[in-house]
Amino acid sequence: MNIKQIYAILMFRRRTVFIMLTVFFALSLAVSLLITKKYFSVATIMVNQRSVDPITGLSLPIQTMPGYMATQLDIIGSHNVARKVVKSLKLDEQDDKRAAFVKSDSKSNIVDWLADGLLKDLDIKPSRESSLIQIGFFAKDPEMAARIANAFVESYIHTSIEMRAQPAKSSADWFDAQMVSLRERMEQAQSALSNYQQQNSVVVDLVSGNEKMDIENGRLSELSKQLLESQAQTNELQARNDLIQAVRKGGNSSESLNEVLNSALIQSLKSDLAHKQASFAELSNSIDKNHPRYKQAEAEIRSLRQQIQQQTRMVLDSLASGLATSKQRDKILSQALAMQKSKVLELKQQYDEIAVLKRDVENQQKAYDAAMQRLVQNRLESEVNHTNISVLNTAIAADKPAKPKLLLNLAIGVFLGGLFGICTALCQEWLDRRVRFASDITDAIGLPVLGFVAAETNQGRASKFPANFMRPSSAAPNSVG
Repeated sequence: MNIKQIYAILMFRRRTVFIMLTVFFALSLAVSLLITKKYFSVATIMVNQRSVDPITGLSLPIQTMPGYMATQLDIIGSHNVARKVVKSLKLDEQDDKRAAFVKSDSKSNIVDWLADGLLKDLDIKPSRESSLIQIGFFAKDPEMAARIANAFVESYIHTSIEMRAQPAKSSADWFDAQMVSLRERMEQAQSALSNYQQQNSVVVDLVSGNEKMDIENGRLSELSKQLLESQAQTNELQARNDLIQAVRKGGNSSESLNEVLNSALIQSLKSDLAHKQASFAELSNSIDKNHPRYKQAEAEIRSLRQQIQQQTRMVLDSLASGLATSKQRDKILSQALAMQKSKVLELKQQYDEIAVLKRDVENQQKAYDAAMQRLVQNRLESEVNHTNISVLNTAIAADKPAKPKLLLNLAIGVFLGGLFGICTALCQEWLDRRVRFASDITDAIGLPVLGFVAAETNQGRASKFPANFMRPSSAAPNSVG
């Protein structure tokens, strides 16, 4: 069946199509007039996706995620927000709503039932390229539609504040519980540091402690230096003493030793002895041995020699005594150095232990301060009463109803009536087939058409060809009556 045949069928059964079109048009008109009118009010809000946290001063980059706006739409259309609308407008206290709830035989409470009903008439439309969201509501009363739309905006803002404040409040409560243990740990660390300092009499101030450590290290260095000098002196004295002993064991005179030669007293005595010996030599030539002067001079020379020997022994003995004294000094310095080393090591160990205890105190203090900062921040966030949502336009009562849309319903009725009329006409043609073209006969019986007789027109005149006009079936067919 081609378009020309369909057109011929519809023109022949145009009455059926017109009847269906009229019926559907009348039904659309009747439904549009009988259906309850509903008014639509819409409020516009803006969600600031680059808002700044008022507590920390930091931006919130997570709000730029694509899923953020979708989440906000789900929050607006949530049952929780709808319950807040019911509570804020006190819809559950209205008599007509209570009566409707009783008739519904719902097993839930009236607040949930009304909330579910509000969500059915709620219309949420986000902007594609901006942060605007339109929250609209359909209602029989235009004032009620505006009130409910604005109530949804307020409930959404309140819910957003709650969703932000509730986790902060929970975190603040958790930090409150942790602050007790953190405070106890900090006090224990401080107590351990104080007790250690008191037990070891260690200076609390690190600056003075470092100065004391420097002083003790200086003493240690000075003792080490003194010990090295004393040991060098002892070695030198030991070498001299060994030389003296070797000279004595060899039977050599000790007068050639440097210690003896460097003694001014011995040299003075030797000088006096030389003068006395010279005088005695002159005197021995002039007087007899028994002469008193001779004996006196001889006694003086003997006395000087004894003094020289005595002073030599004293010098050598003083060298040995100096060696013993130097060794004793070495021993004392060694003991003092060992004690100073022990003191420095003990002091260093104490300060190392204090440093560990101080680090423990500092770490506990840092943990306590960080927890306190987070606690204060969460407390402030839990008490915040604003959000990044701004109301751009509030809903106002509409002048004209939004439903039903008369022109749209009539257009739909005309479209459906025409479509149903065409389908009905084609069904009638299928049930009661007529021959309208020569091709219909050819398709039906499979024989060619040899000719046709022109039908008389409505004006009583003959068609273009006479009745006995014959033409091949291949010629262009004409309609037959």
